[in-house]
Amino acid sequence: MTQELVSLTIIMAVAAVSPIVAQLIPGRFIPQTVLLLAAGATLGPYGLGIIGVNDAVKLLSELGMAFLFLLAGYEIDPKRLAGHQGKVGLVTWIITLGLAGLVVTLLPFFAKQGIDGIATVIALTTTALGTLMPILKERNLEGTPIGDAIISYGTWGELGPILAMAILLSTRTGWQTMLVLGAFLAICLLCAMLPTKALKTGHRLYRFLTENANTSSQTLMRLTTFLLIFLVTISALFELDAVLGAFAAGFILRYIIPDGSKSLEMKLEGVGYGFLIPVFFVVSGAAINVRAVAGRPALLVAFIVMLMLIRAVPVYVALSLDKRENPLSSHHRVTVALYCTTALPIIVAVTSLAVKVGTMQGDTASTLVAAGAITVFLMPLLGSITYQVADVHPVTAVREIAHTPSDWRTIVREHAQVRALLHHQDRLKRLAETLDALEAMGTMGHGNVAHGNAGHGDEYRAELVKRARREIDRQLKELGLDPQLTTQLPHNYRYPKN
Repeated sequence: MTQELVSLTIIMAVAAVSPIVAQLIPGRFIPQTVLLLAAGATLGPYGLGIIGVNDAVKLLSELGMAFLFLLAGYEIDPKRLAGHQGKVGLVTWIITLGLAGLVVTLLPFFAKQGIDGIATVIALTTTALGTLMPILKERNLEGTPIGDAIISYGTWGELGPILAMAILLSTRTGWQTMLVLGAFLAICLLCAMLPTKALKTGHRLYRFLTENANTSSQTLMRLTTFLLIFLVTISALFELDAVLGAFAAGFILRYIIPDGSKSLEMKLEGVGYGFLIPVFFVVSGAAINVRAVAGRPALLVAFIVMLMLIRAVPVYVALSLDKRENPLSSHHRVTVALYCTTALPIIVAVTSLAVKVGTMQGDTASTLVAAGAITVFLMPLLGSITYQVADVHPVTAVREIAHTPSDWRTIVREHAQVRALLHHQDRLKRLAETLDALEAMGTMGHGNVAHGNAGHGDEYRAELVKRARREIDRQLKELGLDPQLTTQLPHNYRYPKN
């Protein structure tokens, strides 16, 4: 027990320090996940040997992976899957699966590396949506057209491989696999229907659960955790991967509360990102055999290149063909494609399963996991660069400089100023929306004056409104702009498209 506690203490020390280190890095271009993986590889059994990956730590790591996929499944809106972009995302993923199968089967390089299995095909089609969600939030992409596109295509990049693992990597016969999946689906439907029915009928039990959700009973949190562990256990009993049960739990939770619950989300993220998920990433890093990876650099590079060709290119082409429904600029389409090529948790799951059944060597699995870890750093970095470059309109700038080379300094400065203004306009819009909401709340509060309900709440909201207005003016003045004029600029103001 002492050794387990020492390992867990070191892991949590790494988890506590990593956000501080990420904040200190100029530009914050290295996600915390990368630091956790790197620390795990350095301190794990294949590195300094300080962290011991024993049964207790493995269990916490499995729970961390379960929470990661629970939150990923919870982020998925069923309406998005059934919508136009969701359908295009599904077709795109099926195409990537076919391309991956052809590449792994026909390319001599992979055969020479001892890679010819379904596990590698699935690994080449994945998007780490659960890993991407906190990155999208940190970079204020959530709720934007780019963020929506990443989620739509990334959803199938996570859901598709999970289903493919259950079907294609099963050791059962075809009809047995379908029977087991059918039984699992029936259990999931039952888990979704019972709470939904209780909600619609206003059952006393449901009222009790909601009324005690924020007391010491924490009823909703406990039920959510039970749902997660129950479905993960069912997955284990049915000899399915735990990822399927965890993802299904998140999807069911979103179905039960389609509008979400901020209180529950904060608690789930607190337990997940505050404790269990960092353990999963550190332990995943500890599973990387650095010496084995160093001995196979060609496979490492080739796998990352194949990920970009097989996953990023089809996503970019799909967005380009779908411009009428999703009118993104060429730079932003590249941004979406790069983000959708971020891959790790599914690679960890699929390679672990392949090693367990003997279809993949441990050194190969370490190399593929290392490649997935690199994409968590590389793809968001490249996507961030293309996203920032897009509003500068470099092609337009080059054309203007070619026309009047002597004015190149002025042209570059003007394009940079426009990008700063556009970035500010996005922030301004969000602040304005917050301001409108606060003023609406204030109006409602004043309507209650006659009933004697207005008080400190109204004064607090009024103060928030003043602070919001001061913040808007401050940001405008930092750019040397007149607040009265700048607020009249159209939000979608752009240079001519490249």
